[in-house]
Amino acid sequence: MNYTYKQIWLINFPVMMSILMEQLINITDAVFLGHVGEVELGASALASVYYLAIYMLGFGFSLGLQVMVARRNGEQRYKETGRTFYQGLLFLSCLAVVLSLASYVLSPLILKYFIHSPEIYEAVVDYLEWRCFGLVFSFPFLAFRSFFVGITKTRVLSWAAMMAVLINIPCNYLFIFCFNLGISGAAMASSLAEAGSLLILICYTFQKKVDKEHFGLKAVYDGKLLAALLRLSVWSMMHAFISVAPWFLFFVAIERLGEMQLAVSNVIRSVSTVFFVIVNSFAATSGSLVSNLIGAGEGRKLFRLCHKVLRLGYAIGVPLIVIALLFNHRIVGFYTDNALLIEFAHYPFIVMLLNYAFALPGYVYVNAVTGMGDTRMAFAFQVSTIAIYLGYLYLLSHSSTTSLSVYLTAEYLFVILLGVQSYIYLKGKQHTSSGFQKQ
Repeated sequence: MNYTYKQIWLINFPVMMSILMEQLINITDAVFLGHVGEVELGASALASVYYLAIYMLGFGFSLGLQVMVARRNGEQRYKETGRTFYQGLLFLSCLAVVLSLASYVLSPLILKYFIHSPEIYEAVVDYLEWRCFGLVFSFPFLAFRSFFVGITKTRVLSWAAMMAVLINIPCNYLFIFCFNLGISGAAMASSLAEAGSLLILICYTFQKKVDKEHFGLKAVYDGKLLAALLRLSVWSMMHAFISVAPWFLFFVAIERLGEMQLAVSNVIRSVSTVFFVIVNSFAATSGSLVSNLIGAGEGRKLFRLCHKVLRLGYAIGVPLIVIALLFNHRIVGFYTDNALLIEFAHYPFIVMLLNYAFALPGYVYVNAVTGMGDTRMAFAFQVSTIAIYLGYLYLLSHSSTTSLSVYLTAEYLFVILLGVQSYIYLKGKQHTSSGFQKQ
């Protein structure tokens, strides 16, 4: 099993499109709300990151599900892939209902302690009242995505992403400007987009497009298998959640600098989403392919695979970074007509873009650790990295002259530490007799 650059790309591209779907929802919200007002633009940053932190609990579970499906696929135990998928689908669907209701009830109480501005607080709550119900669609979608990535049949994910965009953009315009629903309209459009993408995957799976007999796609409950899946996924759930929770605290810190700094941060976060999608798609692909390699007894090829993924990632990302640097004012101007805000965003924009060079290897290597099934170790790396990250932010917050550009250097610290720990661990495993054996 020797993956070529072409094979890696053909597997990765639909994964990239599916991750882009979720992020395009946030980008579209920011673009439309940027023409409503600074309060709405800043509030959507806090609200979307808060929602993302909840979403990452499901995403983290889906990583464990993906690893287990990919391992069975690599071992050629194809019927077990479908059986595993159904346990994941059941758990994620139940988790979505619980978290949606909990968010609806508890979020206003929690956010009151973090957000100082009454206007921003009210806008964030208005957004989340509708947005939290999108989990009912996005979590089952994650189960389907894990299955298709795990068996390396990812083309349908591009179709689902396209459907989400086709729903989200016109609905945003209609709800925000025609029906005058403001930030609540953006949340409604986002939830509808997630429902549309899930519908595509359901139709594809059950309309004879997938060999259900070959992959064992029968709705059967298996308590032991679900328990094993939970043991594997609980660490990736915590890993995913705490990777975003500090990002929410980052925006809370920026909110104290003022509405303009928060608005600029949202624009920068929105643009960085494009590069976040590239990084995370290659990272997710790495995790799946590493798991397939180990399932096939070829774990020794792990670093060769990671190096190919990194070369592809830089080949895709670097030209886009150059273009973004050349047209940075026009890109920021797409979000807002405020000339002062556009000028203020210049240097933070550059700092954000250049972080890609470190984020790509950081996430690829930590997902390789996850692909090995060592989800607990990946979680440990995340915890230690976040502790240092938060300490750095705490020190910065005690200086009244710290600029937004300096705050953004915390992201460099985060991904570098994450990548270094993961790389050292993988190298250590490579030199032990049991390092890359099947689990």
